[in-house]
Amino acid sequence: MYSFEPSEEQKMLIDAINRFAVNDLRRKAHDADEEYGYPKEVIEKGWELGVLQASIPEAYGGFGEHSVLTGVLAAEEMAYGDFAATLAVLTPALFALPILACGSEEQKQTYLPPIAEGEWQPYTAACIEPFFDFDLLEMRTTAEQKYGAYLLRGEKIYVPFANEAEQMIVYANLNGQTQGFILDCNASGVTIGERQKTMGINALPIYKVTLEDVLVPAERRLGGIEGHDPTPIFDSMHLAMAAMALGVSRAAFEYSRDYAKEREVFGVKVAQKQAIAFMLAEMATEIEAIRLLTWEAAWMVDNKKEAASKQAYLAHVGAMDMAMMVTDRAVQILGGHGYIREHPVELWMRNGRGFAMLTGLGMI
Repeated sequence: MYSFEPSEEQKMLIDAINRFAVNDLRRKAHDADEEYGYPKEVIEKGWELGVLQASIPEAYGGFGEHSVLTGVLAAEEMAYGDFAATLAVLTPALFALPILACGSEEQKQTYLPPIAEGEWQPYTAACIEPFFDFDLLEMRTTAEQKYGAYLLRGEKIYVPFANEAEQMIVYANLNGQTQGFILDCNASGVTIGERQKTMGINALPIYKVTLEDVLVPAERRLGGIEGHDPTPIFDSMHLAMAAMALGVSRAAFEYSRDYAKEREVFGVKVAQKQAIAFMLAEMATEIEAIRLLTWEAAWMVDNKKEAASKQAYLAHVGAMDMAMMVTDRAVQILGGHGYIREHPVELWMRNGRGFAMLTGLGMI
């Protein structure tokens, strides 16, 4: 058995992130959504909390050890403030954590210290593709071994900060296996498209990236010449999405619950209506169930349990559905007020749809 009690260090981290989420992100989320971005100082403040830096060992410039479970706790708490801001603050993790998990020793020594020791910089990754049958394990972006290097060809979407990034990890199909490649964004053959417009997460700048015969040196294959097993990367990706879905859902649940307790209709509190009470109970139950599934999966990944990948996938799939159910019901509980932008529930519902899209699970 394992404990459900966070350690003292985890509690301190959660408290610090909660203050940032409530005092900075929640208050600015509405304006950031309408203005298509957060002020740089907000992103910097989130970066200074050290969530990613604490996941990188001291040998590579950080000040901690990587723990998927701690990352899950942190991601939920920050997304409780705002989903788009959390994705923005943690965008460098898309580049750093795959190198930490699967990179060669030389790659870790080269790429991790500048990230861990510096200010927030838009290191990013290109994974998702614009096809209805997109599959993490059967990508259409290809890598061909040629001239002692690799030639990349394909299209990627939803690449955060691609217009500013100097380097990114691109995932491609190499002989039937998904592999990561470390790429300079100004390399010949790389085209950064226009900023993509989406239903939610408007405060996060995302772009389409086209790769036309992009030559990548052999030593920039993630893991070196021998390559890597992409499973740890995908497991972390699934659990990060599940955790952030929990944060958004918790925010929507608490807001709609408090509204229902205050608002009166025909002299009765909305929360006392049986249909509303049942909805709130079901929302709370789903959140707790998915949180336990996510924590269990994170613990299994940290401890390298055999079924960890399946459990991480289930947590993500369950969280996708939970986020849509909870945020939709939050809008419903507020009635007409839920549909206007004065209240944040409509933003949470639009953002909630993103959990099915940003890793490609909902593209079928």
